[in-house]
Amino acid sequence: MKEVKLKELIRFTGAKLLSNYDGFDFNDTDITDDLVYRFGLELIGIKSKMGKGCILVMGNSEQYFFNTLLPSEKREVFENIFSRKFAALFVADNAVLDPLICKFANKYCVPIFSVKDNATNFISTVTNYLEEKLEPTITRPAGFLSIHGEGILLMGESGIGKSEVALELIHRGHKFISDDLTEIQKNSLNSLIGFSPSNISKFIEVRGVGIINVQQLFGVNAIKSFETIDMIVNFEVWDKDRTYERLGTTEKYAKILGVEIPYISVPVKPGKNLAVIVEVAAMNNRLKKQGIDSYYELISKVSGQNIESQEREKKLIFTW
Repeated sequence: MKEVKLKELIRFTGAKLLSNYDGFDFNDTDITDDLVYRFGLELIGIKSKMGKGCILVMGNSEQYFFNTLLPSEKREVFENIFSRKFAALFVADNAVLDPLICKFANKYCVPIFSVKDNATNFISTVTNYLEEKLEPTITRPAGFLSIHGEGILLMGESGIGKSEVALELIHRGHKFISDDLTEIQKNSLNSLIGFSPSNISKFIEVRGVGIINVQQLFGVNAIKSFETIDMIVNFEVWDKDRTYERLGTTEKYAKILGVEIPYISVPVKPGKNLAVIVEVAAMNNRLKKQGIDSYYELISKVSGQNIESQEREKKLIFTW
């Protein structure tokens, strides 16, 4: 399970400590839930999923509600909330802390922090931060480029020419993201983001030349930090005995972190301009997302009938 240290979140938000249990070291406290909670169901005695690994935010709305409660009702509410032993309470909107809140926070070792932002903005900012940090990430051997706005993952066995194709695509004005290794992260929109490991960012290995710095050679416009993964192009050695896809009747895909990504396989043989093939594949994939499918256009013209797009046969190639 991935986690974010509470001290990292405090540094990110600029939060100030208001109250803390004597001797409690919260620096190693882990946040494991990307949801930011407010006092909600707990206020009427119902327990939500909030618990260890979560953070709680209090603003003016909660303060107004607490002011309507009798002391006995407050104690019942705070016992219900703080017994969940969540990671921290953040106070926004310049809300005034009820002394009973501090008492129960100390009882259950929950540190309290104040933030300058209002509750709504704070929740939005922190949710985005935690989603980015806590979403699952994998690293796989593949190059990655942005071609006409399409994120294309280049795969194939070592030495088949992925880096050379990437270099040609960069030379044609497309954006370089990573070479050999790509980190893949699933985001909250159920799509995949690809980026380069920080230690090899901007570098590409070209056999016969060596390591080059893409940004220094081609300029800052040749580099992109990340992109959504839209397609996988796999290079494989040409096999004369194998039948390769010619019409596109089968829809091949790979499943990465549970997300389906279109997949095509390109045979490598002398005389093929692989960079142009990858470029055309990227543009064709973008057209398909817009509802334009060349295969069905051709079938309609040949048959003389207006054939609507139908569900193609799907074939899973691999799962990560």
